[in-house]
Amino acid sequence: MSGTQESSGGFWSGFKDYFAESFHLNDYSKILHPEKPLPHWDSSVVEEFIASDPIHGPTLRTAREAAKFGVVGAALGAVVTGGNAWRWSKSPHGAALSFAFGGVFGFTLGAEVANHWYALSRQNTLEAQAKFFEWLQKRA
Repeated sequence: MSGTQESSGGFWSGFKDYFAESFHLNDYSKILHPEKPLPHWDSSVVEEFIASDPIHGPTLRTAREAAKFGVVGAALGAVVTGGNAWRWSKSPHGAALSFAFGGVFGFTLGAEVANHWYALSRQNTLEAQAKFFEWLQKRA
């Protein structure tokens, strides 16, 4: 019986170690809670970072392109499901709920399509975004 508990503890500790290594939550605390607020940025600042960083720049560009899939999916999902609910029920609250949940579903589906389209599982987009925020703090 103690062997079972040890093996399950080993599994959970391995699981915890994997996520601690993958997300480096302690390293991102300075980004989540900066000493001074980050300056405002727009797409030109992001393009400047992409041009200046040959390692993380292309990954950040890919992540920004992948986000467009989610936005398009959310818009399509919301309009189609909300429109169908209104067409068939003429219920305002039903159409509004359908619009909202269709948007969530559409965003999720669009994000998954982008994940496969751009092979985001092979790239570390979280690290690229963290490097962008570090670069933005140093730039300020």
